[in-house]
Amino acid sequence: MIIGLLSILAVLFAIPAPAAAAERVWDSDLKRYLTDQEMNMATVYLQEEEGIKIMLPKSERVRKDVLTLNREKKSLIEERIGWKFPEQSFEVYIGETGGQIDGYAVVQNTIGKHKPMTYMVGVDNEGSVSNIELLVFRESRGSDVRKKRFNAQYEGKTVLDPVRINKDITNITGATMSVRSMSAGIKRVLVLIDEFYLKPAGIGSDAMAAKKDKGFFSSIFGN
Repeated sequence: MIIGLLSILAVLFAIPAPAAAAERVWDSDLKRYLTDQEMNMATVYLQEEEGIKIMLPKSERVRKDVLTLNREKKSLIEERIGWKFPEQSFEVYIGETGGQIDGYAVVQNTIGKHKPMTYMVGVDNEGSVSNIELLVFRESRGSDVRKKRFNAQYEGKTVLDPVRINKDITNITGATMSVRSMSAGIKRVLVLIDEFYLKPAGIGSDAMAAKKDKGFFSSIFGN
């Protein structure tokens, strides 16, 4: 009877239900749970519009294209990059001057240690990374990936490069997850640009590999 009376009073006076306890996240490096402030932090370094101007500074115009992945295309890209992802579509900014494509810019959101980091990847019209800019960082540590002395090492990388820690990317102590996250996203961008733009134009990874092989054999046997 008492329980029934309390239920009636709760309805009459709109007594709110107890709030669910917030999820606690353990940080193995700090050896403690993260505080609410650490879990909710977000440092904005650049707006998306600012990033586009940096990636495509000389373009007369920039248009946006939306890539929608069907099941087969998504599986192909996942196989090429070596990991699975939930996204089904991506927005690509294409810089153009006259009738020529200057390059591409793609925003990526990949998980760092606990939360996603947002960054923009620039790719030139031949499929090489031209620039990297961190837009939003949501972790308490690891933002050193925004420094040019670190992310400059991605410049010039193509889809034929590993783009992996201890392969062709130097790690940052204390920011391993951020480095791994950024590297994975950059590799994905390179494969997306290759599959949707460069290969259809006959200048993608197949052509690059053939050119690389030709140069190798020419160096051995001569022209």
